[in-house]
Amino acid sequence: MDVLLLSRIQFAFTVAFHYIYPPLSIGLGLVLVIMEGLWISTGDKLYHEMARFWTKIFALSFAIGVATGIVMEFEFGTNWATYSRYVGDVFGSALAAEGIFAFFLESGFLAVLLFGWDKVGPKMHFFSTCMVCLGAHFSAVWIMVANSWQQTPAGYHIVGEGLHARAEITDFWAMVFSPSSMDRLSHTVVGAWQAGAFFVISVSAYYLLRRRHLDFARRSMKVGLCVALAGSLLQLITGDISAKHVAINQPAKLAAFEGLYHTEVAPLYVFGWVDETHQEVRFGFAIPRMLSYLTYGDANKPVTGLQEFAPGDRPPVNFVFQTYHAMVAIGFALIGLSLLGVFLWWRGWLFAEIGWVRRLVLPLMVLSVLGPQFANQLGWFSAEVGRQPWIVYGLLRTSDALSKAVKADAVLTSLILFTVIYLLLFVLFIFLLNEKIQHGPEADKPVTEPEPLVPTQVLDQPRA
Repeated sequence: MDVLLLSRIQFAFTVAFHYIYPPLSIGLGLVLVIMEGLWISTGDKLYHEMARFWTKIFALSFAIGVATGIVMEFEFGTNWATYSRYVGDVFGSALAAEGIFAFFLESGFLAVLLFGWDKVGPKMHFFSTCMVCLGAHFSAVWIMVANSWQQTPAGYHIVGEGLHARAEITDFWAMVFSPSSMDRLSHTVVGAWQAGAFFVISVSAYYLLRRRHLDFARRSMKVGLCVALAGSLLQLITGDISAKHVAINQPAKLAAFEGLYHTEVAPLYVFGWVDETHQEVRFGFAIPRMLSYLTYGDANKPVTGLQEFAPGDRPPVNFVFQTYHAMVAIGFALIGLSLLGVFLWWRGWLFAEIGWVRRLVLPLMVLSVLGPQFANQLGWFSAEVGRQPWIVYGLLRTSDALSKAVKADAVLTSLILFTVIYLLLFVLFIFLLNEKIQHGPEADKPVTEPEPLVPTQVLDQPRA
């Protein structure tokens, strides 16, 4: 096989596997802050029980995420040396900022979060939980800053020529706030919130179906549904903003999203199959003029088509079309499920022994944990493959970014070994996760009572 194709498959596989865990950690971090905050503010021991249980799940996902993320650092040097030299100054600053502002903050308070329940006061522990959550979000900030620079480079100049060319930062803040960074960051972070929220919903629904830990499950479900509904609706907004900016900054990618070859007043396809040979969408259902309206707020404004770009500058259209539309479909399904859950909760039916709720809704909620994971992966595929053939948009082609000395047999061997190791890690993750879920929360642990937010005092001394 071709060394370029093998290297791309290897990097895509390692990143896709790693990307299962950071969104889960970020989302669960937010859920932990909410649950522990409710315990501090109300003194209800059930919230303490919830926070302790979900902290164990957070720790497991965090550990596997760290282990799987290290491999990518080495691949930059082994498989993509030309790329690393080209973007090293840009990525170096962003990754250094991640280490200083995110990793140190997160890891510094992680031990207190995991082991400090009975060793520090409730308020100090809550502060540690907030710092770990903040650190996880900061990590997403700097990773997305680095990745977004590849999509829309800004604040740089090129020094050197040919194989010795590289990008140097001329304006750090222009690099940080590149044209796509903030909208891509918001879309990614909200997707992580969904991953954590629907994980909580899934486990809670499982307990309700099994009639185990019912009080715990009901309360966790309520927290999960609130975060899920907010995240799902926000995702609709951030996705719309992100797509509008793609139309401005990467029009070829937007055209691939919708299989649009001709510059025209464009319809919005709900589904279809792109015939790349005949340059048309077949077997599709489209809403006339809707893409023009959503993109520009004007149903009569033409949208740039792929024929405006040279054939060698176009991404794989059908792959991008399918992954993008699948992501959007899952996003709307998650909105519907979270609205349904909140409605059933409001009517008092969700936790009642109602047959159709137990047969249809709760099993669907158990499976809902897969929705954000698939949507996050599909969104990443759409964004990265839609950027092709550029690894740095408009500056460096993927085919030119490969290491010159790497051989196909070495990449294939390492790909096979990584696949085996990652599969073993995934089996270990599922095994440990199942063990923790089957064991359930520990209600018999002693609880240190939190101090009230507004302490009351009894004045038993006579006034002067």
